[in-house]
Amino acid sequence: MFKTFEIYLIKLFLKKILNISLVFFSLIFILTIFDEISFFKNLETSFYFTVLMSLLNVPSILFEIFPFIFLIATQFFFLDLIKKNELDVLKINSMNNFKIIKILFLTSFLMGFILLSFYYGLSSKLKFFYLDLKNSYSNDNKYLAVIKESGLWIKDEINEKIYIINANKIQDNFLNDVSINEFDNNFNLIRIIETEKANISDLEWILNKPLIFKDNKTIVSKDDILITTHFNREKINSLFENLSSLSIPKLLKLNKDYKSLGYSTTEIDSHLHKLYSFPLYLSIMTIFTGITMFNVKRNQSMIFHLVLGIFLSVVIYYFYYIFILLGENGKIPLLISIYMPYLMFSLFILIGLVRINEK
Repeated sequence: MFKTFEIYLIKLFLKKILNISLVFFSLIFILTIFDEISFFKNLETSFYFTVLMSLLNVPSILFEIFPFIFLIATQFFFLDLIKKNELDVLKINSMNNFKIIKILFLTSFLMGFILLSFYYGLSSKLKFFYLDLKNSYSNDNKYLAVIKESGLWIKDEINEKIYIINANKIQDNFLNDVSINEFDNNFNLIRIIETEKANISDLEWILNKPLIFKDNKTIVSKDDILITTHFNREKINSLFENLSSLSIPKLLKLNKDYKSLGYSTTEIDSHLHKLYSFPLYLSIMTIFTGITMFNVKRNQSMIFHLVLGIFLSVVIYYFYYIFILLGENGKIPLLISIYMPYLMFSLFILIGLVRINEK
């Protein structure tokens, strides 16, 4: 059973997390509204629609910055205890610094698990609705690409023609085993093109000596032919970058589909492991900040602590980002790039815990 002062600390910490989250939610909401107004300024939409779009987008952005919300919330948690001289009261009641850190660790880890299990699923679904709605108002609505178990599928409308394209594999700048159905604007079939390899490094694809089916005839082309599309390798890659709009089950399915297509799964694996380690990330940020607060003089001003929080957030973000970037670029193994920063911070935490009760 939790003792009264333990329940008090948990409630105080959760209250700080909620308050800081609401502050960041408001700031993000205001910033995203300006972005949405800029995007929809030439379209016939109401202000309430831009508000709706912002509300759909904010939760996923908030999820990304939860580690730093926990960092700042931990600062304000300790500032509250220091201001009311409650740290000394807790020590009198046998609540030493290590026990406080332990309570914060367990609370952060449990909150991380809850946020990952419930909040992330909701935020990813809202993000999906947001992207779907925004796509319907963008110029990209006439063409799209999806990856399924049957391969890569592309719908493209260009030069008064409609292309339905299917490819079994992607390898570097090439699509393998490509089938292209070419229609006119009324969806009347013009021809079917099949080729073993298509160079997609440019918007003008080079089809390697394809078979052409037209008017019930089969033509074997002795030369490469060109078709113009809205897609190249870079464009196709960019369409699958927003993984925050997918829940964990959908990410696992997409990972499977990518593998069947021969497509790189590095970014999906990286995103999944970042989600799996999310509770640990929050816990480490909380303990790291707690130890830092125990080592800062109690008479420091509020401005000092705010600046310290921002400084720590920036340093940790770029430190973590560099490792992730090295992993996604293949410079170091992916798992090392994700978990090595946690290990380094854990070593710092262990050193800080050695004499934590003397602070």
